[in-house]
Amino acid sequence: MLENITNALSNIVIQTQAHLHLLFLLLGALLVIHILNSISHYRLLALGIYPRKMIGLPGIIFAPFLHANFNHLFFNAIPLFVLLDFMMIFAGHRWIPASINIILISGALTWLFGRPAIHVGASAVITGYWSYLVFNMYEQGGITVIILGFICLYYFAGIFFGILPLRKGVSWEGHLFGLIAGVLTAWMQAHGIPFVF
Repeated sequence: MLENITNALSNIVIQTQAHLHLLFLLLGALLVIHILNSISHYRLLALGIYPRKMIGLPGIIFAPFLHANFNHLFFNAIPLFVLLDFMMIFAGHRWIPASINIILISGALTWLFGRPAIHVGASAVITGYWSYLVFNMYEQGGITVIILGFICLYYFAGIFFGILPLRKGVSWEGHLFGLIAGVLTAWMQAHGIPFVF
């Protein structure tokens, strides 16, 4: 048992090292987008999700790549980095369709049911990754998945509380629908159900 855990941890470290280039590239792209947004005096935020308005429909795709300020981006970057790595480790090549599914489901639900405000940020995707990984820990088991799931629960349990309307100006709806999207994506994948796209 101990040898299995050691091998799984070693595998996680090896795969994380292999993913570092892509992870930094993706975070760098978010930083470049934010710099362009800042230079434009945050006009790109108009591409966020504005619920139940036709002008807000493109936000279903673009909102995860836009952030209200640098602090917003910074505090999303750390969990995004870790959880995206975990997605790559667990899902392998399926992390891309799983990510698209989470983006589309959480964005569509936010557009349909969110409060009237511009919703932006990667938080919904982060919450989706978190719930996807935790659900798979329960659904599939396996040493590596259990380790990833327990790390999610232990270090990122605060993500779960983001679904509550506790802080003004925070899209708790995006967090809630991200959580739903992650669980739904994991369930669909486990049962061989085609994704929404």
